[in-house]
Amino acid sequence: MSKAARPSEITLPPVNQGWDNLYQFLCAQFPRIAPQIWAARLAEGKVHWHSGEIVSMQTPFLPSRRLCYYREVVAEPVVAAAHQIIYQDAHILLACKPHGLPVIPGGEFVNECLLERLRRDTGLDDIAPVHRLDRDTAGLVMFSLNPQSRPAYYQLFAQGRIEKTYQAVAHLPEQLQQASLPQEFTMQNRLEKSQPRFLMQQVDGEPNTHSTLRLVQRQQQLGLFALTPHTGKTHQLRLHMQAIGCPILFDPYYPALLPKTQTLAGPLQLLAQQLRFVDPINGQPQHFCSSRQLSSWSASVC
Repeated sequence: MSKAARPSEITLPPVNQGWDNLYQFLCAQFPRIAPQIWAARLAEGKVHWHSGEIVSMQTPFLPSRRLCYYREVVAEPVVAAAHQIIYQDAHILLACKPHGLPVIPGGEFVNECLLERLRRDTGLDDIAPVHRLDRDTAGLVMFSLNPQSRPAYYQLFAQGRIEKTYQAVAHLPEQLQQASLPQEFTMQNRLEKSQPRFLMQQVDGEPNTHSTLRLVQRQQQLGLFALTPHTGKTHQLRLHMQAIGCPILFDPYYPALLPKTQTLAGPLQLLAQQLRFVDPINGQPQHFCSSRQLSSWSASVC
């Protein structure tokens, strides 16, 4: 059994929907966790208010209070691949994560994530990612180290004042195997949640996504793409590549969801390669580039 080193937090709803106590609320809020597991956690003192006061099965539901609990999994996966810290100052840290490593705890991962690795590396507890990457995607992630300047870096992403460039490798349809280079595609469409809920799908309606996809190199039937997302919807680049007939190599979700038991020949060939922005604190232009290389391509390009 692996227990999270740090608690997860939840703010209780402002209105009690008929729960007599915290135990009833937790069972209703997390239906995938068996009631006996919550009973055991409460009995063992593994749930507490944000102030540190331990709660029990009899503790009443208190609207809008912050509650802390520790996630547990029977067997947490271990990601052997290393991460790299490529830049650090008083305000931010840039790290390059490997494929398969989540940025923050989630699902079957409670301690094996980039955030916890960086806390161990730096000895700093107050670290927060200012954006996210899918667990399947490798590459650059920015973290805030200073709570006072943190909102300024959040705004870089929220206001689209940061340029992100990804690399992807895909099998090329016949027409692109012979086309002159570079080839550029502009994608704008509407993406919404699908089923299962972790998937996305294209639907009719006003576009909420925008990407520029450029085929820049070829090696036999494979193509190397430079991808620029101008918006930040979940799985946007994966679906936009599929839409031009070039689903990203080794994608377990698109164009078809593969069973967990199916082994792919390699990790998803998608890399968050570059970040460009004007630093909101000192006004200096910044450009960071990952030296990581996609395994299906013979040379990195930056």
